[in-house]
Amino acid sequence: MWLIVNSGSSSVKLAVFDEGLTEVAQARVTEIGTGGPADHSAGFALGLGELSAKGFVPKGFVAAGHRVVHGGAKLTRTSALTPEVERAIEAAVPLAPLHNPPALEGIRALRALCPDVPQFVAFDTAFHASNPEVAVSYALPLAERARGLRRYGFHGLSYAAVVRKVRKISPFSPPERLLSFHLGNGCSICAIHQGRSVATSMGYSPLDGLTMGTRAGGVDGNAVLDLAAHHGIEGAARILNREAGLLALGGQSDMRALHAAGTAEAAFAIDHFAYWAIRHAGSLIAAMGGVDAISFTGGIGENDHIIRSKILNGLAFLGAVVDAEANLKHAPVLQAPSSRVAIWIIPAEEERQIAIEMRDLAAMGEDRA
Repeated sequence: MWLIVNSGSSSVKLAVFDEGLTEVAQARVTEIGTGGPADHSAGFALGLGELSAKGFVPKGFVAAGHRVVHGGAKLTRTSALTPEVERAIEAAVPLAPLHNPPALEGIRALRALCPDVPQFVAFDTAFHASNPEVAVSYALPLAERARGLRRYGFHGLSYAAVVRKVRKISPFSPPERLLSFHLGNGCSICAIHQGRSVATSMGYSPLDGLTMGTRAGGVDGNAVLDLAAHHGIEGAARILNREAGLLALGGQSDMRALHAAGTAEAAFAIDHFAYWAIRHAGSLIAAMGGVDAISFTGGIGENDHIIRSKILNGLAFLGAVVDAEANLKHAPVLQAPSSRVAIWIIPAEEERQIAIEMRDLAAMGEDRA
């Protein structure tokens, strides 16, 4: 059995996969440090206890794999956890202060509770390490770039899973140029050329790019400075990350609630979301010189036929023609017979992707420091 760990700032999600890499159990602990367990160690103990009650005890785990949001510029592939790798994750904390510390807490909590279980780490930034330098470099002084101010990109584990699944859909002729939408509470798009990321909408942090549930997406730097001048740095960060996006435009951060609201503000928020998805898509299509296939994943991407229709209608000039009935039914294949572009819904499999990469590394003998 393989244990997959996703540690949030106040939660821990555990998933167990069998030898065939089918998910067989889950446990989720929330409100860590805010009324629930005191810390991640206590949260892990609760989660492992829940799994044990289902018959999945720690001594039965072959290894554990952790999702880590930010690997910085150096950690560009799934790796066995070593002291050097752990130090590199800690060094990337300034790049992801809300995300990497909980991952480190999860790693250390599991080590304390299950010292004999080998650990692996998989990075959301790693898939985008193939982006060319011109795509990741901000036009900033060298000293600032040397501090790590550059584009990284995120949702990489999701995109890696999409590429793997697309190769099964089209084993003999996989698309050379795939535009992949990851749409959920956090949203991004990736230009994937011959299976490798060449550009993505998120940048230095997961804040950039598309309109999201509570994140603003792309905002001019001087507007950010103005927010900081009026509200302080912490206040500006709060607004941009937690009080912006769909919530700010339509009064709801959940797309389903916006569809149900029936207000002019909600309609505007939905149109804003689709408009900026189309605009960013055009930029990414240009980065890979065209598009042969489009995929949708994530909670909105997989389940919202209205959003998919709006985006695809905006890309119709490229020859993307959606089958309205297939789209309404959330069918795996969405393109109409006349479409020059393949269109797919591909369910997200981030946890399973970690399990696959971890298993492959373990098979090569990289399971221990």
